[in-house]
Amino acid sequence: MKTLCLLLAVSLMVGVAVGVDRNNFKTCEQSGFCKRLRPYKPEKSQYVLNIDTVIVHGNALSAEVNTIDAESESKNVIWKYALKLSALLDGTFRIEIDEAEPLYPRYRTQLALDGEPKGDKLTLISNESGKLTLSNAQGHHVIITVEPLKFEFTDRAGEVAVVVNDNGQLVVEPLKTKVEGEDEDAGGENFKGHHDSKPRGNEALSIDIAFPEAEQIYGIPEHTDNFYLKTTTGGEPYRLYNLDVFEFELDSRMALYGAVPVLYSHGPKRSAGVFWHNSAETWVDVVNHAENTVVSSLVNLVTGGQKKQIDARFMSESGIVDLFVFLGDTPSDVFRQYTALTGVAPLPPRFSLAYHQSRWNYVDEADVRQVDDNFDAHDLPADVLWLDIEYTDQKKYFTWDPIKFAHPTEMVANLTAKGRKLVVIIDPHIKREAGYFLHDDATEMGLYVKNKDGKDYEGWCWPGSSSYLDFFDPEASKYYSERYKFENFPGTSKDVHIWNDMNEPSVFNGPEITMPKDARHYKTPEDGQDGLASYWEHRHIHNEYGLWHIRATHDGMLLRTNNQYRPFILTRSTFAGTQRYAAMWTGDNMAEWGFLRASVRQCLSVATAGISFCGSDVGGFFKYPEAELMTRWYQAGAYQAFFRAHSHIETKRREPWLYDSTTLSRIRDALRRRYVLLDFWYTLFYEHTIDGLPVTRPLFQEYPKELETYTIDEAYLLGDKLLISPVMEAGVTSVKVYLPGRESNTRWYDVDSYQTYEANGYMNVDVNINKVPVYQRGGTIVPRKERVRRSSQLMVNDPYTLIVALDANNTATGSLYIDDGETFDYKSNNYIYAKITYDSVKLSYKFVNTKATYPTKSWLERVVIAGIKSAPRAATLRSGAKSTPLQMTLHRGNDVLVIRKPAASMAQEWEIEFTY
Repeated sequence: MKTLCLLLAVSLMVGVAVGVDRNNFKTCEQSGFCKRLRPYKPEKSQYVLNIDTVIVHGNALSAEVNTIDAESESKNVIWKYALKLSALLDGTFRIEIDEAEPLYPRYRTQLALDGEPKGDKLTLISNESGKLTLSNAQGHHVIITVEPLKFEFTDRAGEVAVVVNDNGQLVVEPLKTKVEGEDEDAGGENFKGHHDSKPRGNEALSIDIAFPEAEQIYGIPEHTDNFYLKTTTGGEPYRLYNLDVFEFELDSRMALYGAVPVLYSHGPKRSAGVFWHNSAETWVDVVNHAENTVVSSLVNLVTGGQKKQIDARFMSESGIVDLFVFLGDTPSDVFRQYTALTGVAPLPPRFSLAYHQSRWNYVDEADVRQVDDNFDAHDLPADVLWLDIEYTDQKKYFTWDPIKFAHPTEMVANLTAKGRKLVVIIDPHIKREAGYFLHDDATEMGLYVKNKDGKDYEGWCWPGSSSYLDFFDPEASKYYSERYKFENFPGTSKDVHIWNDMNEPSVFNGPEITMPKDARHYKTPEDGQDGLASYWEHRHIHNEYGLWHIRATHDGMLLRTNNQYRPFILTRSTFAGTQRYAAMWTGDNMAEWGFLRASVRQCLSVATAGISFCGSDVGGFFKYPEAELMTRWYQAGAYQAFFRAHSHIETKRREPWLYDSTTLSRIRDALRRRYVLLDFWYTLFYEHTIDGLPVTRPLFQEYPKELETYTIDEAYLLGDKLLISPVMEAGVTSVKVYLPGRESNTRWYDVDSYQTYEANGYMNVDVNINKVPVYQRGGTIVPRKERVRRSSQLMVNDPYTLIVALDANNTATGSLYIDDGETFDYKSNNYIYAKITYDSVKLSYKFVNTKATYPTKSWLERVVIAGIKSAPRAATLRSGAKSTPLQMTLHRGNDVLVIRKPAASMAQEWEIEFTY
């Protein structure tokens, strides 16, 4: 019977693409706590601040909050809660509400934050008329209404930017000793034959947040709906619950592989945001009062006009109220405030920004060798080949198939000789097979997640009967990390990197294809705690599980090289903080135009939620992309941070050379476009480590006053320099492209022709199958390397071309980052970070940190200055004590000046002076 169950599960996973089976996943009505909380109205309970308990010290206010019997004249206290309001650096506040004396400890999310947030000064300004007013050092105010409890946060202009509990929907269900039948579902819940015992009973919570004057709201990835969030009244809320959704559908609020509970609001006046620090299943309702809905119509009737406000409400199954509030003022401010809490992506190894070739599965070493050789034979650059689960010995991780992959060391060496790398998959499910070292060790050492009865949890995944390492146990994480040591994983080297898939976790025969909520996880032992207090349930930590998995992988990858080399890890499950350890992709998409379009909005959403290193499977995982779709997907993928082609085991092979020669040529062109800009990408990711801003940016981030940009989610910016508008429809000969920046008189330059366009909103652009609308902003300088070779490693010492696109003032600025591309030596000042400026008199290349140096052999081969109206008579390179006259060519047709072979070393500062 178990074998039959596995075969049925696998057949579902690899069968013909027919669309998601919604019956496998809960609706709000089927999720006990969502059904309970969503209809909640404030008259059912009331939260009141006990003013006599307020203490303000340092950066925090602490006080007692009571729920009272609103129907009683004496207003008897029903329950007591502990409130803490903290002021944090950079215009951020934190609200924490926990039970004052919980029956058991309530779970606090552990791994999302990048260390303890740094405090700011909090000052009590006034205490009168049932309100407390406090301020931070930056001039933001917090007004706390005592009864009913409400928090109003003002911007620096004194206007209310965020209101917490505006609608009185704060709920924290207290933990109680279970009494059979006392609550509707406290005794347990059933779904599709699965029973959740709910040993602690009900412990859900909710809170509502209002954003006055907001036009749009964004965030809470991962979904396939628009980047901007829509009103959920009359439909399902957005769901945050990491799930393996087979053949996920488009334009949906259903849960997917990732759950990042951060929201941003934006309007012409300001940006603001909140981060709901909670790792349990969560549903989010949104009401945009400006939308034409029944709710907004009723509000307008009562208020006498249109209410310009967006309301959001988080409902989670467990945890505490732990809400961070970001007070902007701009989109860049709130994005930075979030990454200040959850961390930035570390500088990735340079190769990881190049092209990756994958398939489930390259069948053996000969297949890998043939694919590798074909990239060279067809003059296609590639940096990484990938191996899916079939490379292992019968789905046992940290092993190799003894027949198909009998010589992994030699296979890896063949790749690295060409500057290429290998990525192999390691999933969290462990095959339950006696004699398999990992299973035997985990069983003996007690490292597996436990079921509700305290025995090793057993589910079904690719290997068949499987158990799952409990990464919350420090010993389990340590043991797992040590498996990555070269002596423990023979055949690997520093050039073998890791793919962590199925880590939601995916369990084929589990409720909603995941782990039961009453499964048990390790909890740090505390004195006097046993029974329910001695472990966490999976319901508490579900959305965090994949984060603990990739952290342990990251630790292991560092351990194997004594912290010398930067690892690359790809994860499917994502949560707040994922960016500190791994890149992500959008999962098992389909070879359809709609999924190509969705990839842009999905990656925009996760980028603003801290995870810039995002991409989608080029060509689609399921089905087969015909030539036009494949061409357009490569063209789009070339401008997404993670650039990988991947496909299902049962699909027709689709390596580029298997298409007709014309399509192959177009794919080659797309790949070359990526490699030409690799150093630009690398510089953007370095700058992200400094400023925490997204690498991939929505247009409204750089143009926050332009209302048209607020709902554009099929075009985007790379940094503040390139605008990308991929062609994502079949058979089109023209597309609409929005060029922002009217108020600032911004110029845009077509990167192919250097033709200049003044920002004036939408314009129609003629396209053929070879054309991708990409524009460089006037006032910027973009570095390129135009000698594309078989891999990025072979281009390290190649020369640079600088594309200088002038603004209306004939000026431009840019930057360039250079290091060895793979080690942590840059942390010891072994790097170059240069600012490049042009002001018509000179072009200068200056180091930001003059103590940092790197002996690059790269040099300056060419300078292209676009938009030049008055050409200089002469140009002179000044480098050190040397002065060298330079040759120039002016192209009058498009106002482009080309300086050829300045031959300036990028290892030292220089200037090119112009004489008129």
